[in-house]
Amino acid sequence: MNWRVTIAVGGLCAVLAVASSGVSAAPTDEEDLARVYGGEEMIALATGTRQSLSRAPSIATVITAADIRSMGAVDLDQVLAAVPGLHVSYSPLGYNSIYVMRGIVSDTNPQVLVLINGIPVTNLFAGDRGQGWGGMAINGIARIEVIRGPGSALYGADAFAGTINIVTKTAEDIRGTEAGARAGSFNTREAWLQHGGRWGGFDAAVSLEWRATDGQKRTIDADAQSFYDTQFGTRASLAPGPVNTRRDAVEARLDLARNDWRLRLGYQGRRDIGTGGGYGQALDPVGRGASDRINADVTYDKQGFSDNWDVTAQLSYFDVSTRYDLTLFPPGAFNYGGINRFPDGMAGNPDVYERHARLSAAGVYTGIARHRIRLGTGFNNGELYKVGESKNYDAGFNPIGPVIDVSNDPSLVFIRPHNRQVVYALAQDEWSFTPDWSLTAGLRYDHYSDFGSTTNPRLALVWQTRYNLTTKLLYGRAFRAPAFAELYNINNPVALGNSSLKPETIDTVELAFDYQPTSDVTTRFNMFRYEMKDIIRFVGNPPPSGSKTAQNSGGQDGHGLEWELRWAAGRSVDVKANYAWQRSTDNLTDRVVPGAPGQQIYAQADWRFLPDWHINTQVKRIMDRARAAGDSRASVPDYTLVNMTLRRKQVIRNWDVALLAYNLLNADAREPSSAPGFIRYDLPLPGRTVYLEVRYSM
Repeated sequence: MNWRVTIAVGGLCAVLAVASSGVSAAPTDEEDLARVYGGEEMIALATGTRQSLSRAPSIATVITAADIRSMGAVDLDQVLAAVPGLHVSYSPLGYNSIYVMRGIVSDTNPQVLVLINGIPVTNLFAGDRGQGWGGMAINGIARIEVIRGPGSALYGADAFAGTINIVTKTAEDIRGTEAGARAGSFNTREAWLQHGGRWGGFDAAVSLEWRATDGQKRTIDADAQSFYDTQFGTRASLAPGPVNTRRDAVEARLDLARNDWRLRLGYQGRRDIGTGGGYGQALDPVGRGASDRINADVTYDKQGFSDNWDVTAQLSYFDVSTRYDLTLFPPGAFNYGGINRFPDGMAGNPDVYERHARLSAAGVYTGIARHRIRLGTGFNNGELYKVGESKNYDAGFNPIGPVIDVSNDPSLVFIRPHNRQVVYALAQDEWSFTPDWSLTAGLRYDHYSDFGSTTNPRLALVWQTRYNLTTKLLYGRAFRAPAFAELYNINNPVALGNSSLKPETIDTVELAFDYQPTSDVTTRFNMFRYEMKDIIRFVGNPPPSGSKTAQNSGGQDGHGLEWELRWAAGRSVDVKANYAWQRSTDNLTDRVVPGAPGQQIYAQADWRFLPDWHINTQVKRIMDRARAAGDSRASVPDYTLVNMTLRRKQVIRNWDVALLAYNLLNADAREPSSAPGFIRYDLPLPGRTVYLEVRYSM
């Protein structure tokens, strides 16, 4: 531990010591009671029905809007970095976030299911959140529920390593009007406006958010073109040069509710999305992407629909498009043999347009004593309905002259339109067979029009061991559906599709304890073990082809533990800490899975040191990340990040001010680049970052 980390941790401890000694402003008695006894955290993601976190049959975390504001987060990634056992890494492709759970990691991260209000944001093309994801602002979020471990018995595909449900604010969450603005490092500017109240007999909530940033510009010293320059004797690489992480983002949401009905509309627009480390892992300072995501749903939720029945039905629509203007390799690339192959650079601009329509219905029956039975069914229709591509190379990466539109040329375009229908049915029984014991058993059947059927069970035994101790034994199976790029890619020799693919599967066993030794301390501990099978990878074809095709290839075994502590350390101090350890092995190479942290530590302290003053300090350390087989680079260096938020309420009537600082000690933190290491010194994270924030509410 270097001196800067020592100072940071020491400072955190000093804050705790001083604050817990009572040398601070005391909160009101009501605040004390709410903090210590004010009701246990509740979660709906574990079973589909709201219940206490300690009795939920899953390993779960809940983060509220108050938690988010306290930690001073400005993006979803910063919030999720606080979840035990969840590490936020980044892909060189646009610096898209990768949510690493329990050693399960891949460049597109389709093994983590992200929902907004229970509706997947999964894209068909890559199975991820979209290559133009561009982050997500957090002012419109009411709560985030995270399950680590399998969830396919309830949520279907991709609830594999974990499930994240983002619940947006309703009129009840906002209750009035709030506006704010934030500005700071990297020429970042943000503004938001929210209102919640009654309108025309409806509970109405409106949320608007805008963000623009030039992005961090830390230097990549050597990229893929640097490697090819050494091979071909060229000097085309733009490295060393800065990463390209600029972006403009707009989010707009409308929530209308009346009686048992709710209508939600949303728009997420992304413009000028930077290329990160480059889509060819070669720096592209002028490339950009754009994305539009439109969602709508109508939900009917009737508690007490009839005797012993609660009913929910939902019709939803999700439209997403992603467009690019990319230079995969710079001018002068591949100019060997005296031939100037790409005088303006190697350009490729793949565009995808998708729409998803979903209809679901579920009922909860409580007519049998000690049983709560959930039955559900649904139909999803997904279409990659339009593809566009312009480029200046052919299927063998040979030049074809100037950039041309190949969207309708099956010999050149990267994929053709495809569609997928999914029909599913699920059943789940929560059986409280004694006052202290409950058994949750569930089963979901999914039939896919393009690759067949899959059935995924779950079992969860929960024992209220003592009045303050809960023990859980959990088993679940989950699957990841092959993405369209893995099934249908054409004309890309390094990523050809295979329509014979089966889904990836995982079987997981977990043992967990939830213990509250005193009224102000809660601690949770769990151990897990899993086996992944039929992992989908792009595998090299027999020589002399030199191409790669998606295959079900090998598996991965993993085991580990996660520990979490919440402590009301004093009348004005709250402490949260967690530690995660995992070891996962690739069955093909018999080596540790590369890129995922073997250990991670997180600590956070909130201190209300004067009336209306609040300081939050966070420390996160990432350790033990291995390289892939054949990657001769040294292990990825560990790093420690220290963040701090200082907030003053009511500076002037209804006005709050905050100073937010991330990576306060300016650590050289990096996320691993994939093997064989074209981006030789990995992906740099932002250095010291500072924002000033103002909020107005009435």
